[in-house]
Amino acid sequence: MRYHKYLITLVAALVLAQGITVAQQNGEPHRPQLHFTPKKGWMNDPNGMVFLNGKYHLFFQHNPNATVWGPMHWGHATSTDLVHWNELPIALYPDSLGTIFSGSAVIDVNNTAGFGKNAMVAIYTNHSHEGEKAGTDKFQNQSIAYSLDEGKTWTKYKGNPVLRNPGIRDFRDPKVSWYAPGKKWIMTLATLDHITFYSSPDLKTWKEESRFGKNTGAHGGVWECPDLIAFNDNGKLVWVLIVNLNPGGPNGGSATQYFTGSFNGNTFTPNDTTIKWLDYGPDEYAGITWSNTGNRKLFLGWMSNWQYANVVPTKNWRSAMTLPRELGIKKINGQYVVVSTLAKEVDAVTRPLKTVPHVQVADHYEVVKASGNADGLFRLDLSGLPVTDFSIALTNTKGEAVIVGFDRTANQFYIDRTRSGATDFEKGFAKKHVAPRIATNSNLNLTIAGDAASLELFADNGATVMTSIFFPSEPLSGITITAPGNLQIKNLKYSTFVQNAQKR
Repeated sequence: MRYHKYLITLVAALVLAQGITVAQQNGEPHRPQLHFTPKKGWMNDPNGMVFLNGKYHLFFQHNPNATVWGPMHWGHATSTDLVHWNELPIALYPDSLGTIFSGSAVIDVNNTAGFGKNAMVAIYTNHSHEGEKAGTDKFQNQSIAYSLDEGKTWTKYKGNPVLRNPGIRDFRDPKVSWYAPGKKWIMTLATLDHITFYSSPDLKTWKEESRFGKNTGAHGGVWECPDLIAFNDNGKLVWVLIVNLNPGGPNGGSATQYFTGSFNGNTFTPNDTTIKWLDYGPDEYAGITWSNTGNRKLFLGWMSNWQYANVVPTKNWRSAMTLPRELGIKKINGQYVVVSTLAKEVDAVTRPLKTVPHVQVADHYEVVKASGNADGLFRLDLSGLPVTDFSIALTNTKGEAVIVGFDRTANQFYIDRTRSGATDFEKGFAKKHVAPRIATNSNLNLTIAGDAASLELFADNGATVMTSIFFPSEPLSGITITAPGNLQIKNLKYSTFVQNAQKR
């Protein structure tokens, strides 16, 4: 037995030394190594994200019995650093009130609910499929559960639901936070194609405060998974309302929009009516922030799109989360813009391989050849680029490629996955997606994080962000920069990430 275990350990070590991931060996070539994925089954929206006693809790929409959307549970994983995740037993199961749809979690520091000081309280939507089939408009209601052992076990409140549906079809995804000036909890709830704010002194009794968005923002589909957070900009409090929308995103299908403005404990008032997107790519959705993290606004999204989420070519599991991001606020052209950057914790698993100052791209520059990165796990940081045409090709030895670039005439970044590998599972998957350049400075910078079957692009310190998934027949192992004329890059840094960040 010991000899057998030794051989397994030796083989695993040799595999990693050759740059082949355990996921690839297990017949899961598209399972990311750095992004969170469920061990098996279906996953969509991140839920109940809360920080407590040194641990980040991630709950998520989960169907443990199939790789397609189905009866929703709350899966559960924890991390001490936002990159190494430990998947735990399912936290919340369907009950007599319905399945467990999206929601949030808070730490009840002042024991307002009477469950216990520092109780972890989950606020979620019960969805009754029987009620939906019967044609009633009251099949979604808000319920709560609490944990006194840091999320290991849960007790559902006997008085559920705590907020009953007034008679509308879409009434879901409560995001709850403490509003200190009013000494009350605020629930931001998605109701049809707008937001309704509720307040409560104890998480049990709720009253409506106001509504927002009926005639503001993008309305190509239903509003979902909202979030309400605040930033301090040189002493001025700037509130941001995040609203996920499906369909109607800037590149089709699902996407995350946001509004900046003010909130007085009753009403959200936007600064302007400009439609703004937190991520312009096709594959970030249902993104929200962790609660109980102080001044840091840490964000995570579901890395897929409802256009094709149920049919992407993975076997034992479906869907990953984005990398953790830190949100900030910046004024550009007189308007507040939410910027997104990789959370600093990602730096701890970044291993620089090549740093080159003053790179001159005379037609093309090979960062790494097409067989040079066997796992497709990389990070590329470029700074001091002129605002001109260029492209970055991620390629493999099979001729497949994903192209990232900038079009000066259109003033747009783009990700082209038309030749990225398997695309025939959905007719709209193989496309070139674009995003406007928001920043106006004379040089631009890029960070691209790649992980087996995805990339996340952060341009101009996170003013423009794009996320895209793809399914090559082998990892995209090469990187080549191409530009007409003579492109000069002030600094280029090519890195890899530590493999197998998740405990399995």
